[in-house]
Amino acid sequence: MRYNFLYILFFLGLFSACREPFEPEIDPVDLDVLVVEGYLDSEGIPSKLSLSLTSNIQSDGFTNNLVNGATIYLENASGARFSLTELGDGKYEFAHDISESDVYRLRIFLQNGASYTSEELRPIITPDIIDVGFDKNEDGVEIFLTTRGDENADDFLWTYEETWAFRPPFTSLDKYVPETQEIVPRTDEERIDRCYLSRPNSDLLLETSSRFEDQFVFRQAIRQINQGDERLSLRYSILISQKAISKDDVEFWEILKENSDDLGSIFSPLPSIIGGNITMDQNPDAPVIGQVSLGVVKQKRLYIDIREVAPWTAEVEEYFGCVLEPDTVLVANYDQFFRTGGNIPTTPIFLDNGFVPIGYRYARASCVDCTRRGSNIKPDFWEDF
Repeated sequence: MRYNFLYILFFLGLFSACREPFEPEIDPVDLDVLVVEGYLDSEGIPSKLSLSLTSNIQSDGFTNNLVNGATIYLENASGARFSLTELGDGKYEFAHDISESDVYRLRIFLQNGASYTSEELRPIITPDIIDVGFDKNEDGVEIFLTTRGDENADDFLWTYEETWAFRPPFTSLDKYVPETQEIVPRTDEERIDRCYLSRPNSDLLLETSSRFEDQFVFRQAIRQINQGDERLSLRYSILISQKAISKDDVEFWEILKENSDDLGSIFSPLPSIIGGNITMDQNPDAPVIGQVSLGVVKQKRLYIDIREVAPWTAEVEEYFGCVLEPDTVLVANYDQFFRTGGNIPTTPIFLDNGFVPIGYRYARASCVDCTRRGSNIKPDFWEDF
């Protein structure tokens, strides 16, 4: 019996070692399919439309299939046109205050001569966001919102953009000037000890208000920020956009969400043709992936200061191993240590009762200069605590 068991194990091992990876055949028609995605705000808030082409699910890594150079406009029933402005990287901006009582179609013209038209689009009036807030939990901080649907707006799609201020491990208020071989104070514009990073979300957040009593959506979870995340190390802002969508929109986004959950991102190669409300003019049967929505976007911004969540210690991989070098660089050696910019002076060293530093301690630029990871220009919307 023991020998029979060993034989079974042997053949199972042989079978598993000989298996070849499954590589499904992809119909060529499913490649280079136009992907259109966007929610256009009808009250003039700048909103973006994205154009790209599908890539093979078997492709390695991200393939740049962004579609640039297109001409796009929204057209109402009487023929009035509202153009979108190209921003680059496959992005086009819509910034028009249009009538919510009209019916519209989106028209897309590509450089290769192909053109596309959407189904009729009727603007949906999105209710206001009632409240946004956050709670600390055992994992970190959860951000939530409260809203209420109505007879015209039952289904919601939420997106958000995060912005946060951060500091590098070491501060430098001075800089080395190679031309004069001197270290001088930085101006406010040259400060590199506080920067800002912004990121749009890549998650799909959907909910139907009629699932709740009186269509009251209470404390809908939007974002979980876990302990150690740099976002809350100084000051954090999140701009939440609430978009009422149609039942057709819900179906499209749910299919896309299912695909993105399987593949890791809504920007991953798509495994199948999803469909939507866009049609190719030259061939109505040609596959197109796209769901364009039109309506009023409601937004609310939340700030979280580190003092509201303390204690909070950031763990930033880029700063692992950062140390303040123990040796002092004397004046005579400034050029040798600081000319290339790889090292940055941090702490001036003075003799007793001295007024002019005899030298500086220093650290690697990546541990001092926050502009290597973000921007030291404060965003226009930013409010300090």
